[in-house]
Amino acid sequence: MARREAPAAGPGSRALIVDVIRSAAAISRVELADLTGLTQPSISNIVRDLIADGIIHEVGSADSVRGKPRKLIAIKPANRFGIGFHLGPDTLTCVAVDLTGGVVGREVVPRPPADRLAAQFDDFTAGLDLPRGRIEGLAIVAPTPFPGGAPVADGLAPVRADLAGRIGLPVMVENDAAAAALGEFWSRRVSREQAFGCIYLGAGIGAGFVFGGALFRGASFDAGELGHMSIAYDGRPCPCGNQGCVERYASMAAVVADAAADPRLPVDPSATTSSAYDAVARLAVGGDPAAFELLDRAAGHLAVAATSMVNLLDLGRVVLTGPGAALAGSIYARRLRAHLERTAHSRQRHPVVVELSAQPRDAASIGAAALVVQAAVAPGHTPGTW
Repeated sequence: MARREAPAAGPGSRALIVDVIRSAAAISRVELADLTGLTQPSISNIVRDLIADGIIHEVGSADSVRGKPRKLIAIKPANRFGIGFHLGPDTLTCVAVDLTGGVVGREVVPRPPADRLAAQFDDFTAGLDLPRGRIEGLAIVAPTPFPGGAPVADGLAPVRADLAGRIGLPVMVENDAAAAALGEFWSRRVSREQAFGCIYLGAGIGAGFVFGGALFRGASFDAGELGHMSIAYDGRPCPCGNQGCVERYASMAAVVADAAADPRLPVDPSATTSSAYDAVARLAVGGDPAAFELLDRAAGHLAVAATSMVNLLDLGRVVLTGPGAALAGSIYARRLRAHLERTAHSRQRHPVVVELSAQPRDAASIGAAALVVQAAVAPGHTPGTW
């Protein structure tokens, strides 16, 4: 029977091939044909071009029951690099990744003014001795602005245009939660067939989703506002205009506010949200009952919202990341797993895997760099962000 073939020309098939190789680590051309539906001639043409571009290489061979050993191909990690900048309230986190999403350099500096970002890019890449010709570009990520404000892409548009001219490379912009999701998807070698989600726990709460290998962004690049999902219709008022938003109960800012109102917990009123939250998290994981009770309650609120998210999108895998997961991630993850095992609509058909990020504080900057890598080697996934 004839097999329907996806178009061999254009970015779609190339992106498909790169995604399958990335998630498999090493794979033969025959397996690529089986997994993608493309014919062997199409596979050969695309693979040949990817080898010529230095994106993949042959890494050995595997035994075959039908003849000579099959040659294996894999991503060639250190041939290209992506750079990611995460704009925090007071700091700038800079990360460089290779083609597999592996971190090759990291630096945290006081947040410079916009007109100094180009100089920081030059200093950072020069310090890592990265060949300029192998750097594919820069992505800048930042938190989603206050509800009703301009999207991140619009707010950073003037910075992007100026910076691209100064460094002579493409510049992308994205919100931090979406970038973190792409970074986790890329570096974990998650299959493009899996419905993948990421919860970003910070001063607020965001989420990112990857479907078919591509970030889902929504009509105005504002998808993933998990923090503004209401878990109590008559609950705490939120600046967004809603009531009972989970962000008002489970974010770092909410935890700090609740801790400040609890006489059992010492909270330094002059501390930043981040440092105050970390102090409570250290107490909680160290066995302090009041701190643990507070964080466990916050995790329970997040689990309710996460279940609705998983049910709506039929997710199979969720990663918990962001600075709020750096110290207390195990408390949140335990709650999410238990709640989903009991309430996820799909639990009888497939498990919902909940994992903790390996680098939660740097997830957004790693994801920013991964955005650059994906756009460069698997074009077609990132429309509208350059």
